[in-house]
Amino acid sequence: MILSNDDKCWCKSGLKYNECHLDFDKKLQVLKKQCCTVPKRKLIKNKEQIEGIRKSAEINNGILDLVSETIKAGMTTEDINTLAHEYTISRGGIPATLNYEGFPKSLCTSINDEVCHGIPSKDVILKNGDIINVDVTTILNGYYSDASRMFMIGEVSDEARKLVEITKECLNKGLEAVKPWGFLGDIGAAIQKYAQSNGYSVVRDFGGHGVGLDIHEDPFVSHCGSKGTGMILAPGMVFTIEPMINVGSHKIFIDEDNGWTTYTSDGSLSAQWENTILVTEDGIEIISK
Repeated sequence: MILSNDDKCWCKSGLKYNECHLDFDKKLQVLKKQCCTVPKRKLIKNKEQIEGIRKSAEINNGILDLVSETIKAGMTTEDINTLAHEYTISRGGIPATLNYEGFPKSLCTSINDEVCHGIPSKDVILKNGDIINVDVTTILNGYYSDASRMFMIGEVSDEARKLVEITKECLNKGLEAVKPWGFLGDIGAAIQKYAQSNGYSVVRDFGGHGVGLDIHEDPFVSHCGSKGTGMILAPGMVFTIEPMINVGSHKIFIDEDNGWTTYTSDGSLSAQWENTILVTEDGIEIISK
């Protein structure tokens, strides 16, 4: 669509095109002529949408804060699910994972060698030495937010503690690599370099993703990659960075019985941290963490 300066901007901000995304589009056109992959307009969130995602994230962050305050040995993963579900509903939100493509619970709980998508259960009791990822996605008024945190239960092994700490730093390296008008591949390159320098592997079958108006949007955010490659990171893009780091092989398999829970192929420990971020004109905003 070709817009004149006085037309309403395509982003639905209500502003005139020349007051909103005219200069933005000119910059993308230059980059496209340089053979760069540029984001489609539907990946650029406007101010109203960003504010909606922020409000959703207030609930999402509150859930993870509540889990942080209460998680302990002796709890079941179903207990965690109940806490999250009740908190979400009481604040007018919807647990995004509940019944999503058949997923039966309101969050994911992945323990030790479970890489992701662990299903909460009254039969799974947390014990001293476990590490667990709690992954939460929330819908509020049609807007989505997504984040996960690692928790160490009681006294964990040195190996487990180091993995959790290095994985958090992998997330930080990925966040630091995000630059407005930079490249998507810079994120994976930074994470892969740091993980492998510490002797760990990076899961390749799963990655981050666009989020905000749906649970999964473009782009796919690989946690492996090469600098200077991939889509241009334009202001207004909202996506997750969520590295899954293994002590052993990067290879994984999915439980055939439930079709969801993903394990390391060699039984080694795995950890994951996830943030939802907004690319801004001068850096990033961490929306959900």
